[in-house]
Amino acid sequence: MIRIIIADDHTLFRVGLRQMLHSFAGMEVIKEVTNAAEALAAAKAGGAELIILDLSMPGATGTSLIEQTRKARPDLPILVLSMHDEPGTVRRALQAGASGYITKGSSPDTLFTAVSRVGAGERYIDPAIAESLAFDAAGSGNGDPHRGLSPREWEVLQLIARGVMLSQIADQLHLSPKTVTTHKAHLMEKLGIANNADLIRYSIENKLFD
Repeated sequence: MIRIIIADDHTLFRVGLRQMLHSFAGMEVIKEVTNAAEALAAAKAGGAELIILDLSMPGATGTSLIEQTRKARPDLPILVLSMHDEPGTVRRALQAGASGYITKGSSPDTLFTAVSRVGAGERYIDPAIAESLAFDAAGSGNGDPHRGLSPREWEVLQLIARGVMLSQIADQLHLSPKTVTTHKAHLMEKLGIANNADLIRYSIENKLFD
């Protein structure tokens, strides 16, 4: 029996996902949570063998929540189930520590395969996403500066672009204000950007929001 935590802030989606998982042999949902704090608490409480995690929940950016969950429970596999299928988003989730990645448009068969394999300690990516990742990697020489950002710089970029103050970013990412300022300086240098207004414009034009 694979005991599962569902972490998603949309009630109807959680209900449908729970019912689908319970229809599969050998799978049981033991907890449902709606934000980052609840997800971490549920992970730390133990009893689960897999957490199915949405990237867009209140309380933390997707990659930050993955990192925090991995730190709290290194033995707990993380399967991302997200509406986002952009190669960059998928890659950052995997780099942060996710064991698998599928989208909310995946078929029930894909969900079953992903939960079975990730719950068994393996890794799994929806084949359609894996193909996109392969083509994206093949074309990575297109010169987009944001491809050179580290996962942490990416998080800082997203939060700044959303208007979050540096002090709040530090609290949310559990970093010192000085470290956040350093990440900001590095990412702006990599992007060739000098101010927050241009940073927001760049993010919108390049569709960089998770």
